[in-house]
Amino acid sequence: MKRFVVIGLGNFGSTVAMALGDKGHEVIAIDRNEDTVQRVADHVDRAVVGDGTDPAVLEDVGCAEAEAAIISTGDDVTASVLAVLVAQDLKIRDVHVKVISDIHARVVDRLGVTSTIFPEKDTGARLAESLGSSAVLNYLPLSPGFSVQEMAVPDEWIGKSLRELDLRHHYTVSVVAVHDMLTDTVSAVPDPDAPLKESDTLFVAGAEARLDRVSKLVE
Repeated sequence: MKRFVVIGLGNFGSTVAMALGDKGHEVIAIDRNEDTVQRVADHVDRAVVGDGTDPAVLEDVGCAEAEAAIISTGDDVTASVLAVLVAQDLKIRDVHVKVISDIHARVVDRLGVTSTIFPEKDTGARLAESLGSSAVLNYLPLSPGFSVQEMAVPDEWIGKSLRELDLRHHYTVSVVAVHDMLTDTVSAVPDPDAPLKESDTLFVAGAEARLDRVSKLVE
């Protein structure tokens, strides 16, 4: 069980807090709005009405040295920055920040946060990628020009193993997981000698230009 701190309980923050709590993790959820705090209270260990930018509040409720903080302060960029600084002062290991603009992301990135989350932008990018290619089932951007994409197994690969296909050499991409759709099982460390099946999908990581070459084999 890990300890997480969620500062800001709008739609994004409350969803994260409840999901982590329901998975059995220790969650401290903080927001200035009492009604918002009550909404998540049954799902988390501590639901606190308070200022998430106040070091005394965070320390009093046990946030020091938590594994991670998720900061989601809505449109209040100043509160977001202050919450990051407080979390870092309390030695919280990882700090993830929901951002509302590219400028907001640049500011908190310079503070050395673990990651920035731009839900609307990320969702739009995933939808555009899925709509733009019938081969792409899921799309996860990792950095500019680099992503993980879930795609069906091309017909010419069925019955062959990953070792035989040698995708790193031929396409400069890597299969990081195989999902058997029939049994709904995911092999996070795929057997390189197992023959690929028609019911499999592949999670393939690489530069997007390289991934486009692979996806064209499915279309």
